[in-house]
Amino acid sequence: MKHLPKLALISFATAGLAEGSREHDTHEHGVSALNIALFGKTLAMELEAPGSDIVGFEYEATTDEDKAAITTATTLLSDPAALFGLPSDAGCSAAKAEAHLEGNEHDHDEHGHDDEHKEHVDSEEHDDHDHDDEKHDGHDYDEHDHDEEAGESHTEFYAEYEFSCTNMDALTNISFPYFEQFPNALELEVQVITTKGAMAYEVERDEPELVLEGL
Repeated sequence: MKHLPKLALISFATAGLAEGSREHDTHEHGVSALNIALFGKTLAMELEAPGSDIVGFEYEATTDEDKAAITTATTLLSDPAALFGLPSDAGCSAAKAEAHLEGNEHDHDEHGHDDEHKEHVDSEEHDDHDHDDEKHDGHDYDEHDHDEEAGESHTEFYAEYEFSCTNMDALTNISFPYFEQFPNALELEVQVITTKGAMAYEVERDEPELVLEGL
């Protein structure tokens, strides 16, 4: 989030957005992360939002209703005009808009870990019967914790946008119809990156506007 030729600068900024976004705790319900980069005539944005904020659930969609909700949400997230209000004088037009849902691979990874853990514990019990009770108790505790973790399911929506603007000086603010589209969304943690540095903001449902003037 982070003097180079334009294309190199944009690529570097995009990489910074992705890194900053992944560091955000997306599982804080009601709170999403929005990273914004302003370079030259380009406005780049990356949104990361918990599934609960966008569709009201984070479990794997299995019913037709849930699948339809995800399809509708992904389509909506791919329409930046429905989510962000940019000053008309800035002359910004969308050059890129992509959105998708990511599921947590926690269950798969942890399953492999659990198998390794079980083999390790079984080996220890076989080698040292004197500590069988102690290891058995510890193993039960670990499995219990693991089962609770494995039962958790987290999905996140990721969206990327790129705008080409004819008058960046007029890009003094961004409003957020995003909150009207998604009733469960309460706050956006925003990081704005320019050639001058980075600034952090919080945009909330009751004041859905970000002032960029002076950046």
